[in-house]
Amino acid sequence: MTGRILLSAPDVGDLEETYVVEALRSGWVAPAGPAVDAFEREVADRAGVAHAVAVSSGTAGLHLALLASGVGAGQTVIVPTLTFAATANAVAYTGAQPIFVDADPATGNLDPDLVEQALHVHGDTVAAVLPVDLFGTCADYDKLIRTCDAAGVPLIEDAAESLGSTYRGRPAGSFGAAAVISFNGNKIMTTSGGGMLLSDNRELIERCRHLSTQARLPVPHYQHEEIGYNYRLSNILAALGRAQLRRLDEMIARRRALRDAYAKLFASIDGVDLLGQDDGANCWLTSVIIDPARAGWDAASLARHLAEHDIETRPVFKPMHLQPVFAGADSVLTGVAERLFQRGLSLPSGSGLNESNVRRVLDSVKAFLAER
Repeated sequence: MTGRILLSAPDVGDLEETYVVEALRSGWVAPAGPAVDAFEREVADRAGVAHAVAVSSGTAGLHLALLASGVGAGQTVIVPTLTFAATANAVAYTGAQPIFVDADPATGNLDPDLVEQALHVHGDTVAAVLPVDLFGTCADYDKLIRTCDAAGVPLIEDAAESLGSTYRGRPAGSFGAAAVISFNGNKIMTTSGGGMLLSDNRELIERCRHLSTQARLPVPHYQHEEIGYNYRLSNILAALGRAQLRRLDEMIARRRALRDAYAKLFASIDGVDLLGQDDGANCWLTSVIIDPARAGWDAASLARHLAEHDIETRPVFKPMHLQPVFAGADSVLTGVAERLFQRGLSLPSGSGLNESNVRRVLDSVKAFLAER
């Protein structure tokens, strides 16, 4: 019952050790090998797409997907303002500029109606729309794809947080021209660091694969006709990912059970709602939104209480339009993202939490509520 409880720690065990040792003993330790090939096939199958390329991070995958979609200097990309910096950074890497668009209040995801407004105002420069599946809940792809198709603009799905989620029965990672998954250490499953770029478009995938290997041409000597990137995933990390993928459903089940426990705990508390309560979500992070006027307390108070009990929490993402690095960027705002940032708190959600740790978190929240 002691020790710090983290927000979303890696959940690894004996199976992962077996896979990694086997890969090491095979002699394939570079960013190529049978584990990489198998991992690409298996993740593509899980997401229901035809092709995949394993990369060093989700951010690298976003960068490549944007480049392969023709995004570059002098253009813009529509990005949710409520996201992690990597989404907007990948746009900046291409030389394009992000246009930040506000959120749906129920999910925190990109508001499709505001995307339509942004396209109407900035349509001549918009080269892509880059929605994010926030905390594992898929964006509204019916509306977004319809809007993008009408405007003739590609959609690239930032599915960094949503592997294993579904939208109306369709797997996350299968929407738009391409999609990108993250396997960072705190994600639903991990390869320590790494990502996967997914698409039904073979030409796009092969273009990204080429760019990810320093754009080296297939000749005996080193020949390069354009700038490339060192973005491939190692065989060792791919082996770790293959083991994690076999445990994905059980890890999602534990996160969903924890979300259900939080939902029950807060059900009778006025002014507290769970963000994005979609049955298809993988529940990567469970976040609560607190209205202080109704609840009588705020997110910061709960965060301080849990910190005193050595339990990690995190505010909902600070919107990108408020970040100094993107000061002056164009945006279409309603105030929803700022409100969610001010009122939101992500709670421990890891599938590796044992029964005693879960009980410790829930008891700490109960004690906080009882005091009020």
